[in-house]
Amino acid sequence: MNDHSYDEIGDINTPTDFNYNEILESGRPHHEKFDDFYKKHPFMPLGKRAKIFSPFDALKGFNEATKEKEIQYQPKIILDEELQDKISGQLEVLQRLTINSRAARENNITVSVTYFVPCSDKNHEAYGYRGQYLTVKGVCKKVDSVITKTIVVGDYTVNFDDILSIECNEDIFLIR
Repeated sequence: MNDHSYDEIGDINTPTDFNYNEILESGRPHHEKFDDFYKKHPFMPLGKRAKIFSPFDALKGFNEATKEKEIQYQPKIILDEELQDKISGQLEVLQRLTINSRAARENNITVSVTYFVPCSDKNHEAYGYRGQYLTVKGVCKKVDSVITKTIVVGDYTVNFDDILSIECNEDIFLIR
């Protein structure tokens, strides 16, 4: 083990045969503003400098995997007949107002649909029998009650069986 004495905190006496002693003793370089070096290497703001030293993700995907384990899953809510009828009526109204793409564009109905998404993590204990409720808000583009039994809201397609509620700012559901 080498014996190094400290003159001050942070300073180390370097061995006399140290190859870079001259450079070390010359200290930190000083540059005048707008000299050639400064033009090529401008001062970096502290916010960007901090990013250089931020931790990197050594185990890619690990943080996402642990976040997925923190999600609280719940069983799917079984709707009673009254709520099923209400949602069916709302879907019928939306289907009439979005019968084709032209009608959907003209009516431009914004809805908020809360629906069930089953757990997709095969390694989670909730896989297969639990999930979470998400809400998507956007323009209702299409309602297909015959073939796919889905509603398209924005870029999302939701199955009728997964819908918990449909809300709309306009009073379109009073039309029936």
